Amino acid sequence: MSVSCAFTPLLRRGAASKSCHSVLQRSPSRLRNARAFSTSLPRDGNTWGFIGLGQMGYNMAKNLRAKIPAGDTLIIRDVNEESTARFVREAREAANSTGVGDNVLVAQNARELAEKSSVVITSLPEPQHVKDVFHSILRHGELPPLDKERIFIDTSTIDPASTKEVANAVHTTCQGRFVDAPVSGGVVGACEGTLSFMYGASSQTGALVKRVESILLLMGKKAWHMGAPGTGVSAKLANNYILAINNIATAEAMNLGMRCGLDPKVLADMINTSTGRCWPMEINNPVPGVVEGAPASRDYEGGFGVSLMNKDLRLVLAAAKESGTPLALAEVARVLYNVIEAEYRGKDFSVVYKWLRDQSPA
Repeated sequence: MSVSCAFTPLLRRGAASKSCHSVLQRSPSRLRNARAFSTSLPRDGNTWGFIGLGQMGYNMAKNLRAKIPAGDTLIIRDVNEESTARFVREAREAANSTGVGDNVLVAQNARELAEKSSVVITSLPEPQHVKDVFHSILRHGELPPLDKERIFIDTSTIDPASTKEVANAVHTTCQGRFVDAPVSGGVVGACEGTLSFMYGASSQTGALVKRVESILLLMGKKAWHMGAPGTGVSAKLANNYILAINNIATAEAMNLGMRCGLDPKVLADMINTSTGRCWPMEINNPVPGVVEGAPASRDYEGGFGVSLMNKDLRLVLAAAKESGTPLALAEVARVLYNVIEAEYRGKDFSVVYKWLRDQSPA
């Protein structure tokens, strides 16, 4: 059974049910942690869940743990045991230095985490990963009721169709509210807690929108409600399409100017006060040494991986096809990112400049 088809029986059972509380059957859960789960959760505090401790998710979860009340509990889950162990270790070290309990637990799977968490945040690489996680949460039966309605916030960048599919599965089975809230700001923004979120959530109740925004601002500085579920990822793809094209244009412009004898720093300063100003030129300049701390100045390590940009561009093309939107530059950009990903996989997407620099003039 494909991932897409996996939700079908859940949706059928949810639609046929008259009561949200009788949609699915319950299943037992266990939580793996040094402390007994049943006695570890504070009686008065809220419980938060975070799934996905990649470069973005790890730092978002750190900010979340630092900003939620000390009495609240954060449950984490990631397939990478090393990242999970490091997160727990750092949380405990921070707690020891402040004298406040760390209240971090590790879930064995996504279902266990969702059963105890009133807020579940996911940060995952691909649409399939998001679908797999939510299917694993929903397929085992009705989640235990909590004092607060569950909110599932997916901060992954995936396609609108997949987002709507997952949202429909959550809402039809009455397991909570689903919100798509992809981010902008990169790893630096995730570390500093300055991310911008664009989110899609039902606006039928202002209370939901207000609650979602308050949660997102624990990890960032801006949150825009774009509309119904699915509009968050649509907005993110529109933004990242501009980013993909601007990154190539910036690399080409810098390469052109330098081959004409211009000093790269002087050129960048001029453009950043002129009409060519953009994020790849000003913040993530692709020429080594122009912006101290940018990935280009550390051999294109860290930052926004070229594979992730190529993935986003693939999602843009899929969304454009589904909506019948012409994109004149998308296919050309995709060819270039395919070539660069194959050669520089794991590097920041500004490595486009390095590839262009090494090409011989036509």
